This record gives sequence, structure tokens and C-alpha cells, in this order.
Amino acid sequence: MSTTNDATLAPRPLAQQRRRNLPMSAAFGWLAAGWRDLWRQPGPSLIYGLAVFLLSAAIIYGLFQLHLDYILFPALAGFMVVGPLLAVGLYQKSRDLEAGQPVSLRRMLFVRAASGGQIWFAGALLCVLMLLWMRAATIIYALFFGLRPFPGLQDIVPMLTETNYGLAMLAVGMAVGGLFAAFSFAISCFGIPRLLDEDVDAFTAMGSSISMVTNNLPVMLTWAAIVLVLGGLSLVTGLVGLIIIFPLLGHASWHAYKAIR
Repeated sequence: MSTTNDATLAPRPLAQQRRRNLPMSAAFGWLAAGWRDLWRQPGPSLIYGLAVFLLSAAIIYGLFQLHLDYILFPALAGFMVVGPLLAVGLYQKSRDLEAGQPVSLRRMLFVRAASGGQIWFAGALLCVLMLLWMRAATIIYALFFGLRPFPGLQDIVPMLTETNYGLAMLAVGMAVGGLFAAFSFAISCFGIPRLLDEDVDAFTAMGSSISMVTNNLPVMLTWAAIVLVLGGLSLVTGLVGLIIIFPLLGHASWHAYKAIR
């Protein structure tokens, strides 16, 4: 009897401890909670979203001015890699609302993370990951088209969709980009919010984020699909949609972290 009780009281494996058995529909609940946070004292969130839009527009303008338009698509994809870091101020607002603390744009811009500088170290790692993806995209282009100059945005679609080399490059690029996207999503989805919320090091936070994502895969795949669709909607609107969509996803991501942790 004692042995049975001991087995019953034994701690569950860490993987089981992080399995929440949430339905896939829970991801829409996070989105709804993010929507509520967005419109509770909306000014700071909308200003934050406007700043992200202006920063994105300035970077795209700079790429064209420097004749670096050939890295535009990898750069847009790379935005998804560093997005969780850019959203840290939005996590702060949701955290303050949850704790009944006053909300201000100053607190959102000058975040004091519980982990100290570890959150910025994690951000630096995400930036390196984004640069690696952009370099990989350039190498993939060179493998299929050699030293052929980038044809410009007006000719890139026919080149990719109407030639065998273009279709092959699309397939390889999407496969490699998907791996980068999946890895960055897994390490940062909960890693950055945890660094804001708890005094842990960057590698511990990123490792636990991977564990939380993989042990709650159905709901996290749903959440990733929501992020992808809303990100695509931002592109369709010429990034203007970021003014609302980025704060919405940032606030919702905080609620996703609180639900899974």
C-alpha cells in the first residue's frame, strides 16, 4: 500500500507537467483576451502599433534606397522571428492590466524585465537567427540562379512561378524558411514572455518554451496558424494593418503564455 501511495504521489515527468490538454479552440480565446486588452486604454497600444508600422516602413524604404530589394521577402519573413521581442512592451501592458497596475506608454517602452539583461541577450540571439535566415535565402537564390542579378520585384513573380528553377527554389526556400520559422516560434513564443515575468536565464527560458510548445502541439499549431493569417493580412494592407494587428497579437501572446505556463 505504501508503495502504491508513493507512486501516486511521485512527481509527474516534466513533459506531462507542461501538458495542459487545451482544446484547439483555446487559441481563439487568447485572441479574444488580446482584443480586450487592446481596447482597454487603447492609446498606448495603438501608438505602439503605429511605431512598429513606421519602423517597418522605414526599413523597407531603406532597402530600396540601398538597392537591397532582393532581401525584401526574407526580411519580411525575418520580422516574424524578432516579432516576440518587439512585442515585449505589449506583454508589459497586459501584465499590468492583470495585476491592476497603472498602464502607460512609458512603462511599455522602458520595460524592466524580471530577468534583467537576459531578455536582451535572447533578443540578440533572435536577431542572429534572422540574419542566418536572410543569408540562407541569399544562398538558396545563388544555388538556383547563380550570379544572375535580382530581376526586381516587377519580374520576380514570373521568374519564380513560370520556370522550373523558380518553382524548385520556391519549394526549397519554403522548406528551409519553414524550419527557421518553426524553430524561432518554438523558442520565442513563451521564452520572451517568461524572461519578462521571471528571473531566469535566456537559454532556460527558450528551452522551456520549446517544451511548452511541443507538449501542447494542437493548440499551438492553431495559434501559429492565427499568427500567420493575421501576419498575411498585414502584408495585404501594405503593413498598415500592423497598427492594430501587432498589438492584438502581442496582447494575445501574453494570455497564451499565462495559459500554458
